[in-house]
Amino acid sequence: MTRALADDIQAIWWITLGIGLVVAVVVVVLLQLLLNAVDKVERNVITLWDTATTLARNTATSWQLGSTGDQLDRIKAEALRHDALLSGGGDGRSAQPSAGGPVGGGTASDPEGGVP
Repeated sequence: MTRALADDIQAIWWITLGIGLVVAVVVVVLLQLLLNAVDKVERNVITLWDTATTLARNTATSWQLGSTGDQLDRIKAEALRHDALLSGGGDGRSAQPSAGGPVGGGTASDPEGGVP
């Protein structure tokens, strides 16, 4: 039986096949590492998206913060009116002094405006 290839050429082929196998294994490992990195990035993007949408929902009305002080002043004035009314201080309007004097047309000594 005659050999088709010489021993040195056959050895070169075995070396080439071995190198090809090593390269194929390295490519598979690198592709798996890339796939794992892409999965990690995708999970982080989903987490970031959820966080950003939650933040957007929580700060959607922050433009109204400018009027908070004014609204608190109005609530305080109303609470003082209720306190004055409940503590027997009249109709509760005396908690908001006006520039024109007492409310109700009375004098300073008669805050009720002459009503018995």
